[in-house]
Formats: sequence, C-alpha cells, structure tokens
Amino acid sequence: MLLLSRSDVERLLDVDRLAEALGPAMAELSAGGVSMPARAVVQVRELRGLLGVMPVFLDSLGILSTKLVSVFPENKGTGLPSHQAVIVVFDAQTGSPQALMDGTFITAARTAAGSALATRLLARSDAHVLAIVGTGVQARAHARAIPRVRPIQELRVVGRNPDKARALAEELASESRLPTTAWELAGEALAGADIVCAATHSADPVIKGEWLRPGTHVNSVGLNAEGREVDGEVVRRARVVVESRAAALAPSPSGANDLLWPIRDGLIDEKHLDEIGELFSGARPGRTSAEQITLYKSVGVAVQDAVAASLVLDAAERLGVGEQVEI
Repeated sequence: MLLLSRSDVERLLDVDRLAEALGPAMAELSAGGVSMPARAVVQVRELRGLLGVMPVFLDSLGILSTKLVSVFPENKGTGLPSHQAVIVVFDAQTGSPQALMDGTFITAARTAAGSALATRLLARSDAHVLAIVGTGVQARAHARAIPRVRPIQELRVVGRNPDKARALAEELASESRLPTTAWELAGEALAGADIVCAATHSADPVIKGEWLRPGTHVNSVGLNAEGREVDGEVVRRARVVVESRAAALAPSPSGANDLLWPIRDGLIDEKHLDEIGELFSGARPGRTSAEQITLYKSVGVAVQDAVAASLVLDAAERLGVGEQVEI
C-alpha cells in the first residue's frame, strides 16, 4: 500500500486542476451516478467533537475511497487543527487497500475549491470585494481560492479575536499584494462586500440577512451541531445551492442547521435548494439577476475527497512519490 504524508499531498495536489475536476464530479453526483451513502458520525459530546466516516465510489474516475475525519473545535489554541483526516483508497477492481494518505490538507483544499466552483457559477462577474469571516485553516484556503475565479481587488478579514484577524490580514496582504484589512464587527465588514466566505465553528450566526446588500454571494462552510453560521433571513432572501440535498438535510450533526432550522420554522421548504452539480450541468440556471443574493451552503461530501485523492494518486505514480508499506 502506498503511504503519502501531508507534505507529499501538499506537493502533489494541483488546486487548479482540483477546481476544474470538481464540476463534472458534482454533476455526476446530482445525476445519480455516484454511490455515496450518508456520512456516519459518532460524537464526543463533552468536547463537541465528532468522527465522521465518508465512503464513496466514483465510477467515472474508477476510485473507491473513504475518509475518516475528526472535528474537534476545542483544539483551538492547542496547535492542532480542528479538522484532521486520513483517506484510504481501495483498488476498485479487487477491493484491496491501495493507498493511505493525509486528508487534512485535502479537506481544506477541496472545501475551498468547492466554494470557488460555486463562486464561479453564482457570483457577479464584476465582484471584487471579498470578506472572509474566520481566521483558521479554511479562512486561509478560501482567501487563496476565490481570487482565482473573480477579479478580487480588496480583502477583508473578520475575526472575534482582533489579534488573529490582524495577523491573518497581514499574512494575506503580504501573500496576495491586495489591500487587506482586519475587522471586528461582521456587519460593518460585510457592508459593501461582493463575496462573503464564512468558515467558523460559531454556534451563533456570523452572517445575518440584514447585513447583505443585493447581489452578494455567500459561501458558508462552517458546521456546528448546536447552532448555525447564517441566520434564517439570509436563507429566506437567498438563492440557496448545496452539494447534495440529502447531505445538507441529513439530521444534525451531519447536516446543516443553517437550512434545517429555516425549514422547521416554515421560512423555506426543500424546493428552495438547488445542487451545484445541477448548475454545472445546465439542468438549473446559475445567477439569474445582478440583484440576486446567492448562498452556497457546504457540508462536505465524499465525492470531493475522492476527486482530490485521485489527482494525488495520479501525480504520485507519475513522479514516484510516497512509500510502499506492507500491512
């Protein structure tokens, strides 16, 4: 079995190719061509932690894989990321274990690539002010991914911890050469933003509908079993797009309270949701007007991990990277 470390995966995964490959895979998922059962989750309640199991078979790529991912928000400040993962790939012809690779970098990269795909399909073509809500791994990944698909001219970083927000703003300004500022109050930062990316573990909404001007596109990737990242007014006002209706509406903690609670409260129904694969294939339209507010709510799906793992394996075989081990 091939063993690939985090440094191997970071070296091998081409994020631009990943963003391109996600569209067809998501269309295949929406068309019913992917075998992907619901994510199984066990909880460690006293620490707000969970372990998720995410298997999938993607026939078009011939990849059979499963991701084991832990989410422990209380890791904040310990030096450990809140999300940690490994991905196991099996031979689709024999079922034999083929590769074991770090999944932590893949999780961050494919989540941001999914948001980039949604932004390409939903954000206004002239969108140029990007607000990032959060200061962790996903915030960084989104700040790097979104300017690849829209002509971003200004970055805003929103964080509850002013020191972390300033530090990230300085890091991104140095890296991107874009004007970048740190903000404490999300309502002020979102005023005038064209694209908003929220990547937090907050139990209380960090994006509220009253803060969004017409034409804003929102990517929300944070999940919290006890709360939600966007409020019901955002969902009511927005054109809502998800990776998979079944995944998004699965019972918490797998699904998104951001959508489950507005449905429970009668603000929307399930018909309010479209799938990103439907937009990519043309089965459903993308943005329909310059004033439309759009929301991409991501819960993470295994097909995206499989696409990333396939790209990593292809590159590893081509370049001779990784260590063969007996198990």
